[in-house]
Amino acid sequence: MSDALPRQSDLTSIRTMVQEYGSQIGMSNTPLFGTPQGDGAPYVVVSDAYYFIVEERGIELERRKTNDIDELLYWIFCGVTFSMASDFELRNRKPGEDSRRQLFAKQEALLGQLSAQWRERKLEEHRRILTRHPFNDVLG
Repeated sequence: MSDALPRQSDLTSIRTMVQEYGSQIGMSNTPLFGTPQGDGAPYVVVSDAYYFIVEERGIELERRKTNDIDELLYWIFCGVTFSMASDFELRNRKPGEDSRRQLFAKQEALLGQLSAQWRERKLEEHRRILTRHPFNDVLG
């Protein structure tokens, strides 16, 4: 974790990092920065810390705060890769297979292209989910 406090000028460098990372995984939509759209899309604000905010129709649904740029990027790319993995699973759906099998594997692979640590972190999050809610394949 960085000891330096975030600065407003960090927003430009964050945007650049997101675009560079995104190009490595074929990201098509650039996440928003600084301005809520009101449609549930997350956005980033930099003030005394980095804030990752989800707002829909003027109601704040989520607000995360960190001083660690890597943590912020992880939050951003968890959302980006989840969306990409969901699209992938939908295009490659297998009858009877729990959709999370492909979704989780694809998201972990995408995050792994960006950071081995992010992949391992997401893999562990998925393991915890599956402990409580195991795959439920429907055998034909």
